[in-house]
Amino acid sequence: MILAILQARFSSSRFRGKVLKPILGVPMLALQIERIKRAKLIDNILVATSKDVTDDAIENLCININVECYRGNLYDVLDRFYQAAKLHSPEHIVRLTGDCPLADPDLIDNVIKFYLTGYFDYVSNALEPTYPDGLDIEIFCFKCLEQAWKEAKLPSQREHVTPFMNQQPHLFYIGGYKNNTNLSHLRWTVDEQLDFSLIANIYEALYPNNSKFTTQDILDFLEVNSYLKNFNTCYQRNEGLQKSLLVDELFLKNIGED
Repeated sequence: MILAILQARFSSSRFRGKVLKPILGVPMLALQIERIKRAKLIDNILVATSKDVTDDAIENLCININVECYRGNLYDVLDRFYQAAKLHSPEHIVRLTGDCPLADPDLIDNVIKFYLTGYFDYVSNALEPTYPDGLDIEIFCFKCLEQAWKEAKLPSQREHVTPFMNQQPHLFYIGGYKNNTNLSHLRWTVDEQLDFSLIANIYEALYPNNSKFTTQDILDFLEVNSYLKNFNTCYQRNEGLQKSLLVDELFLKNIGED
């Protein structure tokens, strides 16, 4: 079984409530789930959110669109993710995040195929980014997730779920999936208001005529509307992880002083 777990929470520090912001009258998270569901190799999809009262709205959305929702620890996201996965004990897990509303179902399937045929423990298309920020995909085996859940100690490993796996090639057989063309300069994730404005522009232009618009459709649209290409590229990729790594330094320093 291949289970997709989509992390989402309302209380984003940089752009609160972003996952429920409406585009064309539909919450952004619902539009992302609509795209993920078109991936042919995913057997089930589950939204993992927190028990915080602010995430009641995410659970309600999941009920309305008939998607399973698990609610767990707000801060220990690795625990939340593991407990969600354990409900199904899947052999393989695809990790996605709720700030990527342009998720590409064909790319998800291609990354899964690469992972399965290469007999990897962990695969991502973001280890050496060649895709737009916002098309990030990770897939790994359940036993690797369980090992991470048991052994991960650093704050970044608990908050971001996969660093324990993807930073230890001596423990896990890791694969990187790359695009033929480097498009990593493009930013299609949503962490700031500018990001959301870009995504809204794309959906408003493409979705009404073709709800199943592709990554190539987006690239073609940006080519014609070139002013949007660098609309939001002032922001750093993986800024949240970089902040967590600084917290790791303080964590390790405090351990050393004990």
